Amino acid sequence: MAEPSSYDAVVLAGGSGRRLGGVDKPALQVGAVSLLDRVLAAVGDAGVTVVVGPQRPTARPVAWAREEPPGGGPVAALAAGLPLVTAPLVAVLAADLPFLDPLTVARLRAAVGQADGALLVDDEGRDQLLVGIWRTTALRAVLPGEVAGARLGAVLDRLSATRLSLDARPAPWFDCDTETDLTTARGSA
Repeated sequence: MAEPSSYDAVVLAGGSGRRLGGVDKPALQVGAVSLLDRVLAAVGDAGVTVVVGPQRPTARPVAWAREEPPGGGPVAALAAGLPLVTAPLVAVLAADLPFLDPLTVARLRAAVGQADGALLVDDEGRDQLLVGIWRTTALRAVLPGEVAGARLGAVLDRLSATRLSLDARPAPWFDCDTETDLTTARGSA
C-alpha cells in the first residue's frame, strides 16, 4: 500500500462535560492516562496537532486554539483549529476517545481515496463525526459564516466521505460521555 498523504490533527477538547457533572472530561484518566493524551498518542505522527479548548497539561507539545465563543460547539471549534492546519489532510477528533489508536488513524487516512474524507461508522452503521480524516481544503470550503451553534452533521453532510467500519474491540469510536462510559473504558483499558 502506498504511504498516505501527510496530515495534521484537530482535537476538539472544549466541551463542558455536562453529562459528567461539568468535569474537565479530556483530563479524566483511563488506564492512568488522560483521555486527551490517549487521543494525542493516536495522532503522534501528525505534522501539527491542534487542541481546541482550554489549555491543560499534555504529554507532548501541541498548538492551542480556542473556539469563539468558548463552548460554541464542534463547528466553532473546528473553525478555530483549521487556521493552524497546513497539511492536505486533517484528522478531526473528539478528545474523549480512549481506544483510538494509530492503526485506526492510518486506516482512515488510507480510506480517503478520491473522497473529501473518511470517517468511522459504529456497529449500528451510525457515522462517528468526530473520528474522521478530511481534505483540508474541502473542510474549509464548507464551514458556514456563522459557526457558533452550527451542527457538525449539517456541515460534513456537504462533503463526500468514505465510511469505514471496523471490527475492533474495544471500539475506537467509543467515547466517554457518561459515568457508565467512563467505568466501561476503565474496565477495558
